[in-house]
Amino acid sequence: MTHCVYGSIGKIFLNYRKYKIPLTRVVTSSFHLSSHTLLQQLHWLSIEYRIKFKIANVTFRTLRSSQPAYLHSALHAHHSIRALRLSNTNLLSVPFVRTLFDARSFSVAAPKIHSLPAALRICTSPDTFRRHLKTYYFQQAFQAA
Repeated sequence: MTHCVYGSIGKIFLNYRKYKIPLTRVVTSSFHLSSHTLLQQLHWLSIEYRIKFKIANVTFRTLRSSQPAYLHSALHAHHSIRALRLSNTNLLSVPFVRTLFDARSFSVAAPKIHSLPAALRICTSPDTFRRHLKTYYFQQAFQAA
């Protein structure tokens, strides 16, 4: 299985968070703003949403172009027994996994692209998808603020 760091923030991301915000404060001279406000002002996604953004973007590109082959082979199309309205929507199936390590693989994380709104999933251009996806995740990340 192709593995990624989906589902956990490892030591790398803790270091990333540890240094990114203070350096951003120095560069922008915004010492009085909270990190949440600073990310919102710079139109940056938090690490959690950035990971989701990257996985959705790579999944979209892989489904559209079948490249790279090793990622395309990790995606499994969902085949329904019955003829349903959803049968022609190119859904992906989530494989059965036994360990937490396997649950963080690309083949498990990629089908979560189907939880995105339909308006995003029907985009044909990668650039349009990317732009709308970032807007969607930005709204998700900062609407509770």
